[in-house]
Amino acid sequence: MNMDLFAGKTVLVTGGTGSFGKKFVKTLLTQCPDVKKIIIYSRDEFKQFEMSNMPEFKPYIEKLHFFLGDVRDKERLRVAMKNVNFVVHAAALKQVPACEVNPFEAVKTNILGAQNVIDSAIENNVEKVVALSTDKACAPVNLYGATKLCSDKLFVAANGYSGEDRTLFSVVRYGNVAGSRGSVIPFFQKLVEEGAKQLPITDFKMTRFWLKLESAVWMVLNAFEKMRGGELYVKKIPSMKMLDLAKAVAENLNVYECGIRPGEKIHEQMISVEDARHTLEFDDYYLIQPEAFWWKKRTEGLGGKPVPHDFSYNSGNNTQWLSVDDMKALIGELNAD
Repeated sequence: MNMDLFAGKTVLVTGGTGSFGKKFVKTLLTQCPDVKKIIIYSRDEFKQFEMSNMPEFKPYIEKLHFFLGDVRDKERLRVAMKNVNFVVHAAALKQVPACEVNPFEAVKTNILGAQNVIDSAIENNVEKVVALSTDKACAPVNLYGATKLCSDKLFVAANGYSGEDRTLFSVVRYGNVAGSRGSVIPFFQKLVEEGAKQLPITDFKMTRFWLKLESAVWMVLNAFEKMRGGELYVKKIPSMKMLDLAKAVAENLNVYECGIRPGEKIHEQMISVEDARHTLEFDDYYLIQPEAFWWKKRTEGLGGKPVPHDFSYNSGNNTQWLSVDDMKALIGELNAD
C-alpha cells in the first residue's frame, strides 16, 4: 500500500497501549517515518509509562504524544482529537466472562464510548476513522459481541450524518489474534510453565479464526487507503481446531473437556447468511456493504464479486486451516518477539 497517505498526518489510537495499539504504532513509525504525530489515547498511566520506555519507541519519542483519557469521556476525546487527521478506535472491554457479569460497564465503553469517538471525530473534522470489530459481533450470543455489533452499526451509520466531504467511518472485523493479551495461547503456556499435566478445552469440537497481530495491523492500514466510508472489511484468515492448538502448545500433554462457558460458540462467525446478499468478495478479504441510501454514491469502481446467497463465513466451514506445525511455527515467532 501507499504509506505516503500518512505523511504529515496526525493519527490518534484509542486503546493505544494494548497489543494491537503498540504493534500498530510501531508499524506506522517504521513504515512511514514522515508521519507527523501519533497520539496514544488510553486510561492507564502506567501502561503509557511502560510503552514510552520500550526500546522500539525510544527513537521516535518526539512523534509520540501520550494522552490520558477514557473513551467514556466525550469532553476529553474532543480535546484529544483537535487537529487529528486519522483515528483508529481499538479501545474496548473485550473479556467475555467479565462483560457477562458487568454488562453495563461493557455498554458504557463499547457502545457509549463508540458514539463519543464518532461525535468527537465529526466535531473536529477528522478525515477518516477505522474501528476494530470482532468475529463475536456477528450473530452475537454474548454481551461483548452484542456491544461490538452495536458499535459496528454506530460507525457505519455515522457516515449518513457526517456529510459527504467530512469524516468517513469504516469497520475492520477479524478473529483471534495469536499471542494477544488475555488470549488462549499465553494461557496454555502459563499452565505448562506451572507444571500442568493436562490442558482444558471447553468443547472438543470447537474451532476459532487465527491471525498474526501484524496481519491485523496491515488490514487496518489498508482500510485507510481503500475506504469510502460505510464498509465493513472482513479479512480472509485461517481457522484452527482448539484440540490442534493444544497440541501445538504442548504436544505431550493430555487434554480434557471442561465444558463450554457462558457466551461461547462452538464455531465463531464473521459473515452470516443474512449478510450475504450485500457482501462482496475480493482476493484476500470480504466487504460487507451498508444498506443505506448514501452508499450507492460511493460504489463506483468498487470491484469485487457478490458471494452466493446462502454464503456464510465461520471458523467451522472455512477453506483455510492451520495445522499443528503451522501453529508451532507461529508460536515460535511470538516467542522470538
